Amino acid sequence: MTDAPPPARHVVLVTGLSGAGKASILRTLEDLGFETVDNPPLQILPDLVADGASPLAIGVDARSRGFDAAEVLQAIERLRGRAGIAITLVFATAEETVLLRRFSETRRRHPLAPGGPLGSRVSEGIAREAALIAPLREAADLVVDTSDLPLPDLRRLIEARFRPAGAAGLDITILSFAYPKGLPREADLVLDMRFLRNPHYDPVLRPLTGRDGPVAAFVEADPDFAPFWTRMTGLLDLLLPRYAAEGKKYLTLAIGCTGGKHRSVLVAERLGAYLAAGGWRADVVHRELASAAAAGASHAGREALAPSP
Repeated sequence: MTDAPPPARHVVLVTGLSGAGKASILRTLEDLGFETVDNPPLQILPDLVADGASPLAIGVDARSRGFDAAEVLQAIERLRGRAGIAITLVFATAEETVLLRRFSETRRRHPLAPGGPLGSRVSEGIAREAALIAPLREAADLVVDTSDLPLPDLRRLIEARFRPAGAAGLDITILSFAYPKGLPREADLVLDMRFLRNPHYDPVLRPLTGRDGPVAAFVEADPDFAPFWTRMTGLLDLLLPRYAAEGKKYLTLAIGCTGGKHRSVLVAERLGAYLAAGGWRADVVHRELASAAAAGASHAGREALAPSP
């Protein structure tokens, strides 16, 4: 009887724009058991990959002296030609306005920023870096846009994608959101709840959320809610096993309404409980509620630090 070959060593190369979350992705991979190395010289990549068998995460970015995206891609192709190596290229990105805000809040200098006024320095640095690493984005196996992605949600996404072998199955994220603030970029499926009657127009219900009983009762009393629920869960009962059978490891189901506070939150909560009862791993995330909570905490912090009149 022939011995089975050892499992391939999983190597994740993490690159992307400065300020877009590369360090957070590397930390999450480290927590998952990956050995992590940030920004090593490109010439030692083959030695790093060859030395050991445990999962390995390597940060690669334009800070490296003599950085050349073409050389990185050539190194990846050479490594992919080796037996026993499985390489994934992850690219972290975010909108320029978000990156500018992050650099302003942290008072960090952009690694490629030239001299000049602060705002223009960072903006020019972002543009330079984006041009340098554009080929890596085109070749990436996974592009993660963190513009509207809180850190806990980024961690969940990376954990779902790179959880080590042995934790089989499909990881599902149910994400409520508000349409005026944009579709979630990570969404695989999107469901629109704006056809249901809106609690926002009831002054008693307006300050509540879809997690509250009175809002739930109001929305579920809509005569179209029950048939919609039956059809939606029936569709998911069909799709999810097929996704899992095809080897899909993670799925983001986005549920939207106008404010991201009532209808989408209620349906996301109900759906999370429904899927969990069916044996699926399902996390429920409320994008707008999380953003509102973060904004409230930031405002409270500023008030606490403000000098007394």
